Amino acid sequence: MTRWRPLPDSLPREARHLVEQLRHLKDRTDLSLAELARRTAYSKSSWQRYLSGAKQPPRGAVQALCRVAGADQARLLALWDLADPVWPYGTVVTVVAQEVAVSVPAGLEYRRWRTAALVAFAVIVLLVAGVLWAWPSGSG
Repeated sequence: MTRWRPLPDSLPREARHLVEQLRHLKDRTDLSLAELARRTAYSKSSWQRYLSGAKQPPRGAVQALCRVAGADQARLLALWDLADPVWPYGTVVTVVAQEVAVSVPAGLEYRRWRTAALVAFAVIVLLVAGVLWAWPSGSG
């Protein structure tokens, strides 16, 4: 059984409970973090962050660990659903002009960029399809 470091005091109760259950599942498998990484789509360093409480595990990581451990996914996913809204996201960015702290979720900028790119691509595809449909075929 792995000797785990204490979880951060700032971790909310729901998140703490999820991480403790994930640690228990990981211990039950008797796998090292490297072996766990090989059996899932998540790296050794990602598992280290998830199991230390430093970062919220994605829902898919919880499912992957359940599959590897042969555990019931429903129970752990219910814990994930409880922990998700209270997990401490990102870092605090201070806005100097207003002197207000704004919490920015990790990866939010990338998600915004990706969404904008997908919308732009869809608009271009629709415009090209409309032009091609309206274009005279030349067989007149």
